[in-house]
Amino acid sequence: MKRIVVLIAAAALTLTACGGNEAATGSPSCPNGEVRFGIEPYEDPAKLTPAYEVLTGALRRELNCPVRLQVVQDYSAEVLAMQNGKLELAQFGPLGFVFASRRAGAEPVASFGDAQGKLTSYRAGIWVPKDSPVQSLADLRGKSLALSEPGSTSGDALPRAALAKVGLDKSALKLDYAGGHPEALLALTNGKVDAAEINTQQLATASAAGTFDASRFRQVWASDPIPNDPITVAGSTTPEFKAAVRKALLNLTPAEVAAVGKFLDVDPAGPLVAVDKSTYQPLFDLADTLGLSEGDV
Repeated sequence: MKRIVVLIAAAALTLTACGGNEAATGSPSCPNGEVRFGIEPYEDPAKLTPAYEVLTGALRRELNCPVRLQVVQDYSAEVLAMQNGKLELAQFGPLGFVFASRRAGAEPVASFGDAQGKLTSYRAGIWVPKDSPVQSLADLRGKSLALSEPGSTSGDALPRAALAKVGLDKSALKLDYAGGHPEALLALTNGKVDAAEINTQQLATASAAGTFDASRFRQVWASDPIPNDPITVAGSTTPEFKAAVRKALLNLTPAEVAAVGKFLDVDPAGPLVAVDKSTYQPLFDLADTLGLSEGDV
């Protein structure tokens, strides 16, 4: 599915703060008169936008500053936007954060917690039709596999790493980058491929929407747990702004992040929890093991 850059600026986010206080332009929490928050469309933007407008609306209140949501085209565009000073905040996939850290100086601030306040995780997976002869990754030799898009943690890097461990490189099977997690799932359900990556986040979303019947398919591989997506701040921003963002994000209530959390298999949602670069060290190690660079995003 062809996707274009979608720039969404909710009018409500440009209104004055609750209680009649005007946005504190020039203050440490609002140095440029607005904060730009980027996300990559890991799900249909029409579904993501209302959920993120709840989160960014609450963030506007905490920062006393307009927050503009930007849904960019893909992982690469999001990294480039932060590198070029067009995003102060961004949510990245775990591997996307590795490249954003190295290329754009992104610093992780918070991620999504469960009802007990613990950092949540998800898993990558590869699924096949229930009646498929494929029983393991090794059986995918000569078969077609739908992946999401280059640079995806669960939809690209981890499946390819798992295939490499059983001696299958990209020449041993047909890899089809479908354009996203929903598209990879659809390629499988529509019979276009022999197998597809379906992570636990997409599995939960599609099952709840009635677009995936797990009883008709089998999972032949699952990854170890992956720490959930970090919300990051641009390294070029001031220490005062970074501190204000951290405080604001950690002050959000579970209800204010719940709509986004459902897309990340976090239900019931808890508050956002603090994270740092060490939280995602296994993804830095994965990138190095696979020899991945920014050009692979």
